[in-house]
Amino acid sequence: MAELSVDMVYGSALLEAARETEKEKEILADAKSVLTAMDDNPDFKKFVDYPGISASEKKEILENIFAGKISKEFMNFLFVLVDKRRAGRLVQIIKVYEHLIEKQEGVSYGTVYSVVPITQEKLEEIEEQTEKLLQTRVHLDNQLQPNLMAGFRILIDGKVIDASYKKKFEEMAARLKIKRGM
Repeated sequence: MAELSVDMVYGSALLEAARETEKEKEILADAKSVLTAMDDNPDFKKFVDYPGISASEKKEILENIFAGKISKEFMNFLFVLVDKRRAGRLVQIIKVYEHLIEKQEGVSYGTVYSVVPITQEKLEEIEEQTEKLLQTRVHLDNQLQPNLMAGFRILIDGKVIDASYKKKFEEMAARLKIKRGM
């Protein structure tokens, strides 16, 4: 839980700095290129994350690799993360940053709970239907919830869209109780 708030603090700070310079998209592109470099070279990621290497050494290497390839604003942000020993949270911080940008552009995030994993194609279909229903752009992720029996349930922006068989059985049971006078 503490990591989530750390990610939110740094992601929000990065967005605020990006807004001031009107470089939200440029900084996002810079961040993605740094993350790609880390994905492509796991040893580089380990180097940045390793606590036994001094901040000055890490910053020197980052400068050598990325100078002229990323904005000075994002380079300074990386230096802050290195100084504060938060460079290991870069992936999560950038994810928060990206979500905050999309949120300001009107995108809502939610979760589809299902008994079995939903294919990417089906997830996109559910997103499309949810967008029509809520009149906003939607990004959904899928989490398993075995007690649903079948169907799915969506949680987005504090709203629940319940298309599960469990819910249908509960509604049917409630109607039967009403008819019987219970």
